[in-house]
Amino acid sequence: MTEPRRPRRIRRLSSEESRLWTEISRLVTPLRGRAAPTAPSPPPPPEPATAPIAVTARPRRPAAKSPVPIPKTMPSPPPPAPALPPLAPLERRVRTALRRGSRSVDASIDLHGMRQAEAHAALIGFLHRSRAAGHAVVLVVTGKGGNAGDPYAERGVLRRSVPHWLRLPELRSMVVGFEEAAHHHGGGGALYIRLRRR
Repeated sequence: MTEPRRPRRIRRLSSEESRLWTEISRLVTPLRGRAAPTAPSPPPPPEPATAPIAVTARPRRPAAKSPVPIPKTMPSPPPPAPALPPLAPLERRVRTALRRGSRSVDASIDLHGMRQAEAHAALIGFLHRSRAAGHAVVLVVTGKGGNAGDPYAERGVLRRSVPHWLRLPELRSMVVGFEEAAHHHGGGGALYIRLRRR
C-alpha cells in the first residue's frame, strides 16, 4: 500500500524576487494565442514581533598585534657565495712520488666498517685536524665494501659516499682534489686527498 502524497508546499517569492519577475515579464513577448505572464502575488507582510528582544552588545576586544612586523618591501636575496675552483686530481709529481713510495702521506684514517653517519663525522674531524696541522696529502681508507656472507648486501657504500662528501660545501673549501690511491695504499678502497693550505 502506497502512502498518500503530501501536498507540495508552495514557496512565496520575496519582494526582491517579485520586483525582478515584474521587470523581466515586461521584456517578454508572449507567443500567439498565449496570454502575457502574470506577476506573482506579492509576499505577505511580515508578522509583527510580539515582544522586542533585547540585544546586548559584547565589548570588542582590541585587535591582536602581529608579533612579527611584516616588511613593506621584499628583502633582497643574499649575495651568492664565491665560486670555488673545481676539484682536480693530484699534481703529477706528487702522484708519482706516492705511487713509487718515495713520498709518504702526511696522515691517514680508516673509515672501513663504520656506519655512514659515524664515517661522515670522522672524516670531517680528520680533515679539519689535518689541515690545522699543516698536512698537504692525506689518505682516507673507505674499503671496497661488500659482505661475503650476504650476496644481496649493498657494496661499497663509503667508497661511493666519501667522494660525494668531499664535494659538499662543508669540506669543499678545504679540499683541492682527490684520486684513487696506489695499490700499496689500498687501491680502489682508498683515496689520496690534497688539502688546501691555510
